[in-house]
Amino acid sequence: MGTFDIIVIAMGLAMDAAAVSLAAAAGGFAGNGRAVFRLAFHFGLFQFMMPVLGWFLGVGFVSYFKAVDHWIAFGLLAFVGFRMIREGMDTAEDPMRKDPSRGMTMVMLSLATSIDALAVGLSLAMMDINIWYPSVMIGVITSAMSLSAIAMGKRLGTLFGKRMEVAGGVILVCIGLRILIVSLMTGS
Repeated sequence: MGTFDIIVIAMGLAMDAAAVSLAAAAGGFAGNGRAVFRLAFHFGLFQFMMPVLGWFLGVGFVSYFKAVDHWIAFGLLAFVGFRMIREGMDTAEDPMRKDPSRGMTMVMLSLATSIDALAVGLSLAMMDINIWYPSVMIGVITSAMSLSAIAMGKRLGTLFGKRMEVAGGVILVCIGLRILIVSLMTGS
């Protein structure tokens, strides 16, 4: 497998993380450098770690996990998405609204957007490909795409204000639904 193939796989895997980054930034949750770093770093880290984990786990465990991975991703994304929608529809300014770039919310989003990378790691193991170079590429590309999406999301948030938090929540729910529907339709 060449570098071009790895880049294409990495970009495909990074799409969900980039969409979540865009939604978080548009909702006003990436207003400072620390939040931007947390989003890009965690998405990249999880996208790096999950192929490695899939590679080491082997066929037996991952095939069992594969039966429910789409439900886990859907549940995590829907939970965070519906919470963002609820907060976006609240007309009162709440200084304590939940920042998706912090705590368990960040971990849930990182996990939900990187579950597919676990299967990629398993596939690379079956093809007898060393996991380290592809995993590093996947992590770096995911971080870079997340940073780009955050920049775009900030501009959208400035233009549309609090409505973008509702849109961001809808995007998260739609990503979760897409993962669920595609997985159910393909039987994987």
